Amino acid sequence: MKIAVVGGGSTYTPELIDGVARLAGGVTISEVVLIDPDAGRLSVVGPFCQRILRHHGSPVTLRWTGSLDDGLDGAGAVLLQLRVGGQAARQRDETWPLECGCVGQETTGAGGLAKALRTVPVVLGIAERARARAAAGAWIIDFTNPVVIVTRALLDAGHRAVGLCNVAIGFQRIFAGWLGVGPERVRLGHVGLNHLSWERSVLVDGADRLPELLAERAEEIAALVGLPAGVLRQTGSVPSYYLRYYYAHDEEVKRQRSSPTRAEAVAAIERDLLAMYADPALDTKPELLGRRGGAFYSEAAVDLLASLTADSRDVQVVNVRNGGTLPFLPDGAVIEAPAVIGAGGPVPVPPEPPGPLLRGLISHVSGYEELAVAAAVRGGRDRVVEALLAHPLVGQWDLACALADRLIAENAAFLPWAAGA
Repeated sequence: MKIAVVGGGSTYTPELIDGVARLAGGVTISEVVLIDPDAGRLSVVGPFCQRILRHHGSPVTLRWTGSLDDGLDGAGAVLLQLRVGGQAARQRDETWPLECGCVGQETTGAGGLAKALRTVPVVLGIAERARARAAAGAWIIDFTNPVVIVTRALLDAGHRAVGLCNVAIGFQRIFAGWLGVGPERVRLGHVGLNHLSWERSVLVDGADRLPELLAERAEEIAALVGLPAGVLRQTGSVPSYYLRYYYAHDEEVKRQRSSPTRAEAVAAIERDLLAMYADPALDTKPELLGRRGGAFYSEAAVDLLASLTADSRDVQVVNVRNGGTLPFLPDGAVIEAPAVIGAGGPVPVPPEPPGPLLRGLISHVSGYEELAVAAAVRGGRDRVVEALLAHPLVGQWDLACALADRLIAENAAFLPWAAGA
């Protein structure tokens, strides 16, 4: 199978290639093509990825190109990991919302909507090229944020797409280490949406060990997710660290106003990583890559590819159509859930229904995401205002209007319709 990686010049890419080299026994990958318009990045990332493959003795062929069509031709799977506007756009997403008293974050709130508006049209264009040039039945695996919005746009357009995030697999690995078991024995009771999720059980060989973890490690877990331990005890769960933007919004705004942005930190890490990648003697992942984010991305991506192609019927956490899984959401919503992965695609495993505390926030954010897809696909200031008005971190008319105008002004170069907004 040929794998096309769109955004192959990313500093994440060596993480993915390392996973392909170590873990691809379950899927026959003959070739990986890195696709990126940034020839300078490809000239550094590409040779480093080749050295990683050689280090592991992998037979996989790797090449890189700036041509989307060349990279997509005959691909059996297309992985999306692009960032429209780069870290400069992310820096804006993380700063201008703060001027209106809202969190500045690249996937949540007004900044997340800005990223969606820039990203969805580009992704849909890539997907149409893949429909024309990739192999029949090729899967699109989306790691590009905001994952739910991008995945829903792809599914709405009729593409064979699955959204992927590393939050669940990260928790699985952490809990397995604490419990002294292999990660393959840990199954999470994961419920919610991408970047709005809770672990409500941690099953090891069918027995729930979450009560034990909450009793013995509540403070440690709380520090990990950036929330008070009382939140874990109150909900009886481990919330994703993205829940701090909801449960501690004002505190987070205050912290962000007095701290460097994550975009600034990532830009510095990327500069250092690219300098390391350029060293011809380096043939393994540097430790610094772990600070870039995306830990276990390679494991999640390779596991998903293997199960889709081999009809493995195992359970993995992915972003998929709701289809009645959470009965309080429309069937067309996209949720993040454990699903049985086979050749026909993921089938969500029905969870124990969440109570009103979780159900209310999930419904609220899912409604925003539906409006965000409409704004990203169809454009228009009114749709941007509607999406922001629906977001629980905005939700006020004057604020939604002010944020919409600022969002459009900050992103006009990426929004063809903005001139008439």
